[in-house]
Amino acid sequence: MTPQLRIVYWQGEQHWLGKFIDHPEIMSQGETLEELEENLRDAYRELLLEDVPATYHVKDIAL
Repeated sequence: MTPQLRIVYWQGEQHWLGKFIDHPEIMSQGETLEELEENLRDAYRELLLEDVPATYHVKDIAL
């Protein structure tokens, strides 16, 4: 199953702008909405999964 994250996005004067709701520090832009979504995916992978191998596991833990 592919993880899903919600984004908030809006159209600026020249580009679409957006960021992840759960990770507001990750923002991007794109000339189209599709490009914005791809740029956000890339930014997420780069910032949060940069050193994680492709065979990673995910698990929820209690705080």
